[in-house]
Amino acid sequence: MAENFIIGTYTNKDSQGIYRVTLNAGKLEKVRLAVKVQKPSYLQVGTNHLIYTIKKGQDGQKGVAIYKLAGDNPEDAKLVDEQLFAAPSPAYIGLDEQRHLLFAANYHGSRVDVFALGPDNDRLERTDVVTHTGVTGPAPEQDIPHIHYADLTPDGRLVTCDLGLDLVTIYDILPGGKLAEVSCYHEEPGFGPRHLAFHPNGRYAYILGELSSELDVVKYDSTTGRFTRVQRIKTIPANWTAHNAAGAIRLSQDGKFVYTSNRGENTIAVFKINPNFTVDHIQSISSEGDYPRDFNLSSNEKYLVVANQNSENLALYQRSLGTGKLTLLQRNIFCPEPICVQKG
Repeated sequence: MAENFIIGTYTNKDSQGIYRVTLNAGKLEKVRLAVKVQKPSYLQVGTNHLIYTIKKGQDGQKGVAIYKLAGDNPEDAKLVDEQLFAAPSPAYIGLDEQRHLLFAANYHGSRVDVFALGPDNDRLERTDVVTHTGVTGPAPEQDIPHIHYADLTPDGRLVTCDLGLDLVTIYDILPGGKLAEVSCYHEEPGFGPRHLAFHPNGRYAYILGELSSELDVVKYDSTTGRFTRVQRIKTIPANWTAHNAAGAIRLSQDGKFVYTSNRGENTIAVFKINPNFTVDHIQSISSEGDYPRDFNLSSNEKYLVVANQNSENLALYQRSLGTGKLTLLQRNIFCPEPICVQKG
């Protein structure tokens, strides 16, 4: 059965907004514009054909917007609602359709914005803003707090990754869309937490360090809302000396494999999850392009789609359900400035 992926982009050059590509019979085809919008650098795909995206307005204001897709004609995509501000653009969007909430992690604004979505998840009303302050890390990229991720824990809390503070924070989500801090997990200075992914059992998580190119395996206590370190492992070879920035992370649904992208080495690293939830590196495969910003698995997890930002191309891999390893199927599929890959 054919499956669509939705691609968020920068619009610094030729990109016109959000794109769609179809995976059909083991082949990517028909890269086409889905929504005309400026700077949709990250997005989430909801139900009822709704897309929640970062947006830059015509007046230069930035924030979040909701669009409804209608067929393959981008002119038919409808702007449902938006909240734009005279502030830096967010970097990540987290979505809680059950509680009708959206979370925007603002990298340059050092804050998380919470929005109520209304009963049909098609409206935006800001309900809370939490700003991070504190002592930042030693890397040049850690000049100020930089919140790069804000999304749900399996038990319904919010977790944020602050690259600038080397900090992962857990919040309770209170009635009315307010946040209350529960715990703080401090990474080693210079780790630069970017994204994380929870194991399907909800008891372990895998935190990706952009600046150190490391994967931090942690145990999650849902009673206290705290993380405890289990293991730390590099995503690149020990002898790699050139620049690298870890990018995206995904886990397989069976909880047996972790995938991360390396921007610099330009690879997808594959890790096998052991019975004690530590990991072993089992493969690194070329991303077939420059700067693999994001990637995602197909719904049946037999395929993996990679978006290479700088070389403006997608690559497709077949995935072994048994070994977790990847085999290249397609490369050099043009897509302008791709940086986010979601199923949709």
